[in-house]
Formats: sequence, structure tokens, C-alpha cells
Amino acid sequence: MNFDLTEDQEMMRDMFARFLDENSSMARVRAAAPSGFDAELWKGLGELGALSIRVPEDAGGLGLGLFDAAILMEEAGRTLVSGPLAEALVSARLLAQLDCNQTAELLGRVNSGEAVVSLAFRDIATDPVQWVAGGLVAEAVVARMGNDIVLVSVPESGRKAEENLAGTPLAEIDLAAHPRVTLASGADALTTFAQGIEEWKLLIGAGLAGIGREALKLASAYACERKQFGQFIGEFQAISHPLADLLCDVDGGKFLVWKAIRDIADGAKNAGAAISLAGWWNADAAARAVAQALHTFGGYGLTTEYDIFLFNLRAKAWPLVLGDPQRLIEEAGRRLYGSEQAALPDAGAMPIEFDLGEDAKTITREIEEFFAKNVTPEMRETFHYSWEGYNPELNRKLAAANLLYLGLPKDVGGRGLSSYAKIAAMDAFEVQGYNNPAAGVTQMVALIINRFGTEELKQEVLPRLMRGEAICSLGYSEPGSGSDVFAAQCRATPDGNGWRIDGTKMFTSGANLSDYVLMLTRTNPDVAKHKGLTMFIVPLKADGVTVQPVYTFQDERTNITFYDGVHIPDSWRLGDVDGGVRTMSASLELEHGGGFGKYQRAMLQAAEALCRDIRYQGRPLIEDASAQVRLARTTANAWVSDLITFRAQWVIAEKKPNHAYGPMAKMFSSEKFLSDSRDLIDLTAPVSLSKRKGPAAEINMYYRHAQGSTIYGGTSEVHRSMIAERGLGLPRTRA
Repeated sequence: MNFDLTEDQEMMRDMFARFLDENSSMARVRAAAPSGFDAELWKGLGELGALSIRVPEDAGGLGLGLFDAAILMEEAGRTLVSGPLAEALVSARLLAQLDCNQTAELLGRVNSGEAVVSLAFRDIATDPVQWVAGGLVAEAVVARMGNDIVLVSVPESGRKAEENLAGTPLAEIDLAAHPRVTLASGADALTTFAQGIEEWKLLIGAGLAGIGREALKLASAYACERKQFGQFIGEFQAISHPLADLLCDVDGGKFLVWKAIRDIADGAKNAGAAISLAGWWNADAAARAVAQALHTFGGYGLTTEYDIFLFNLRAKAWPLVLGDPQRLIEEAGRRLYGSEQAALPDAGAMPIEFDLGEDAKTITREIEEFFAKNVTPEMRETFHYSWEGYNPELNRKLAAANLLYLGLPKDVGGRGLSSYAKIAAMDAFEVQGYNNPAAGVTQMVALIINRFGTEELKQEVLPRLMRGEAICSLGYSEPGSGSDVFAAQCRATPDGNGWRIDGTKMFTSGANLSDYVLMLTRTNPDVAKHKGLTMFIVPLKADGVTVQPVYTFQDERTNITFYDGVHIPDSWRLGDVDGGVRTMSASLELEHGGGFGKYQRAMLQAAEALCRDIRYQGRPLIEDASAQVRLARTTANAWVSDLITFRAQWVIAEKKPNHAYGPMAKMFSSEKFLSDSRDLIDLTAPVSLSKRKGPAAEINMYYRHAQGSTIYGGTSEVHRSMIAERGLGLPRTRA
């Protein structure tokens, strides 16, 4: 897996960034009005080779890949380049690809920035009058005309300025009214032109990601400066949390562009759909990001004194020249679930890699073979996504095969899988229908015992855990503390040679099945709340422990546990007295920024299967355009969940700077899991109301399961605060 640019690409991006910071500053963008075109900037881009980045070397260009052009476009979006850059890049490549001798001189001037050529999106044989991005300054337009690809020469008299939303050099042109030459004809020429349109969707998507990111940066900076009611407005969750949501959306859009390019390079089946979804997603995400950014400025955002309005208008102007972006998700639906095929452009070199590697493939095969050999149909009947799916016999077998504690370091006795291989392993278990939350908690307890436990714990408890003979539950939450674990009031007081524990723990899932609970207790009420905590291992069969079931509508059992004078020896303490926070930190070694992608994908597959079975207006529901759009939206959400999770895994594995990427993965995927579960149970109703075995029961179950995903493991509100602070540089948030 790799999210890094090559060294050459880093240098190229830095070069473009420095140039654009100086030559496409907001002062220059404003100065380019009202035409919206900066001729001096354009010539500078030509001198840097930017305009010929996709033109083959033998035609005088740089001959670089689609990803290199996307890097340029992201910087162009960040700086609101004054000119039709995406259209110019595609048009220059088309001129070179169609290799018409009579355009060689024009291509040279296009490459150098002395001339502008743009693009028409629809067949001028049927739609001769079209809005053209950069049409006000373009001396020619590449277009399709029936079975021909033509170059329409547009004289100055045919280019009339017209006020428009963002003050860009947009013009409505009657392309049939001006001289034209045929560049090429026939199927190959039409395919080449169609490839150019697909490339434009990705380039404009990358540009929109740049616009959205910069708008959020401006809003965050303002929220750190502006005070209201005596506090920086960035301290208020009503300001910071929407920005945190949008950071996930904007980053996800950039990664969708990357995924589409990667899929093209790999010849992936759904590469065409990935292009459509990348275009749609970024148009939507950028529009929402700039609107929320402007809202952060309040009334000042409406004035022309602040730059944020420029981002707001450009975010709409750039994609709408193609038409309604909703058409792109409709197109994605047809490409995913219909017969529509896309003409894929050549991707060129692509360093970004989402493959999990050979270790991931190896562990996947090992898990498949283990289940085929060791799991009976009767065992499968007991599988459940909650703790209630715990099977003692299978747990011991997994331990014996070293498949139980996959993320636990080898020095503790675990498998020590890389974060990438662990993703694959979790997916492999999901394919088998097996989920084992007991293993996740128990391996965390094993790690803490190994790091902080006494010899007694290491001799008596740890071996039982490692052999799969015992499991542990987690005693963090309390009735009054929720996600604020540092507010724990369950008391541990000295008692002879040990400790007496009194109090209550809430949501002690698995306590009815577990042998031990990892207990966070209050040992000093007279210091800061995070300093007076101590951790213990408490046997759940000890005198004074009561486990009371709490049932959820998700078909899960959790527990409330009561501790009334429970005595444990001091040797069962973990770490220093009042040093519980440091002890807890050991568990961070096992934090890998996981999300709910595996559940989202399984839910989508169940919905697809049900949509093939359900009849609507005399045909399978999956053939309905509206159903295809909704399934496509879920596909996009699942892809982005995976991509954001991959980034979180990658920064951990490669020891890169981590700006709350784990919380982003958890928060985004859980929120989309919840919203998509609502939509898909609606889409497949009324069959989805049934719990009959098969996809209907799965949709029903995923809807109920998703309700808790935004709560446990840290609520979305907690994670939004972390994203705002570490991802956007906002101050600590307040309710």
C-alpha cells in the first residue's frame, strides 16, 4: 500500500504550488475579473510545461500520467486558477492524439500558453449551441460532430462576454456557425474523444478537492481568530463538527480520484463507475464544503472583502459546465448495474497503491482453509456479529492455529500481523460470517498484562488467554460517564494486602461469557480526574460480582455489572497506583484506525442480491434507474470508507504524521453505515422487514446493527472533536 507521491512528483507539486501561490494569489484572481482569465498566468503555466503535461513527448509535451495531471489540478483548485485548465489539458492531449498535421502549429502555441483551446461535451451535430468553459478566450474548440472529431475555429466576434456565476471565461457558442476542420473520423476517433471526456471528469474532480480543502483551511483559520461570547468560535461544536465531517468528505473525494486512476491502470472491472463517482462526489463535497466554510465566516462571508466567496462560486462553476452532476451518479449506476461501458483513458504511471500485499493474500488463504477444515455447519449456526457469537471450542482452535490474536505482537505470543494483513484477515472472517469481538478485547488485555502485569498475572491469567481458554470483557463505561472514561467513579480502596472494589459498570459486553474484566477504577478522588485512576484485572466469578443482562434491539446482549466489596490482591493491579491512563495507553499499540467498511460492503452485497430478486413494474428492481443510483451511492460510501481506513493504516505502518486519520475512518464509516442502512432497508421494502434467512434478514440485521456503530468505540461527536483539533487545527471544542 502506498499513499506517497514519488520524489519527482513531490518536486513537481512543489514547483506548481510555488508558482501558483505567487501567480494565482487571491489578489491576482480578483484582478482577472471580469473576464476570469489571466493571460500572464497562462503563459507562465505553459513555460513550466503544465499545459502540456498530458501531451506525448513526441508531440512536444511532458508525456506524464493522469495522476500527475491530477496533482496539478488539485493545486489549481487550491489557488482558483483563472482559466479553463482541465479543458485545456484534455484538448491539448486530444490534438496530439488525433495527430492532424494541420493542428501542429496550434498545438505548439497551446503548449506554450500562447493560445487556448477548449472542449465541447455534447455532439454538435445535435447540440450545436453549447456553453464552453473558457469559450470567451478559446480560439478553437475540440468537439464531436456525428462520426467525426472536429476542431472549430472561433473568431473573436463569435466569443461574447456574458456575466456568469463565478466570473469565469464562460461563453455560449454556436459551434456549427464557425469554420471547422475534421481531425479524425470513425470508431477509434470517437473512442479517443470519449476517453478525453472521462479524463476531464477526473481532472475536474481533483480540482474540486483542492477547492474544498482550501476552503476548509480558510474557515478553520478564521474560527481560530474570531471570538464570540468571549470564546473562539472554533471551540463550539456547532462550528467545528460540520467542518470535521466535510474534511472526511473532501479527503474521500480526492482518494476516489486516486482510486479511479488506480483502477484504470489495473484494468479493474468498475473503473468506469469509479470515474463517474469521483466526478459526482467531488462536485457535491466541494459545494457543501465551500458553503459551510462561508457560513463559518457568518455575515462577513457574504462580503467581497473576504476570499471565501471566490471559492464558493468556483466550486459550482467548474463542474456545472458539464451539466447537472446528478447525471454522473446516474451514469455510475448504469455502469455498475447496467450494461453501459466507459471509454477509459490511458492512466500512465500510478504510484498510489491500495493492494494489501502478499501477506494479506497469505492470511486470507489460511483463514479460508481453517474454516473449511474446522468449522461445522452447526458452528456456523451460532455465528453472530456480537459477543453472543462466541464459541469456546472455535476460540481454542483459532488460538492453536495462531489465528486468534492477529494484531498482538509476537513478543506477547500473538500473530503480529501487519496492519495491512490484519485488514485482509478481518475481511476474510467477515466472508465466513464470523465476528469475534471477544478476541479484540482479550488481545488488548493480554498486551496490557504483558506490559504492566505482575508475574502472578503473567503465570496465572496470560497463558489461559493465549490458549483461547478464557476471554476478557472491558469495564470502562459507567452509568453516568458514557464516553468520558476519565469520569469513572467505581472505587478501589486499599483493603489489607489488596483492594476492595465497589461500584457499577455499564455496557460490560461479554461479561456473561468472560472470565475476567479489565477494570478502570477511581483510586484518588482528590486529584485531576485523569490522574486518580488505576487499572485492575478482576475475576468475574469473584464474590460480590453481579452480572445483569441488558438487551438491545440490535439482537445483542450487553450487561450492567455490579461490584459490591469485591476483594482482589494487589498483584492483580496493572501498572502504578493512580497510573491508569499510562496503562491504558498500551492498548494504543493495537489501534489501527479501523472502520465499518467490511459491514458496509456486506450490506451492499445483500441489497444487490435482494434488488435482483424483487420485481418492480414487471422487471428486477436492480434495473430501475433510481435503485441503481442508491446502490451506487452506497458503493461510493463503502469505497471512501475503505480508502480513508487504508490511509489510517498506512500512516501507522509507515510512521507518517497522523492527523486524526483513525477517528476519521471510524466516524465517517459508522455514519455512512447508519445512513445507508436506512436507505437500503427502504429501497428493498417491504421484503426487508422480514427476518427470513438470506439477504432480507441481512438487510434487517444490518439496519439494527448500524444504530450502535456511531456510539460504541467512541461516539461520532468525540471523533469529530478529535478530527477538528488534529485535522484542522481548531481549538478544543465545547458543547
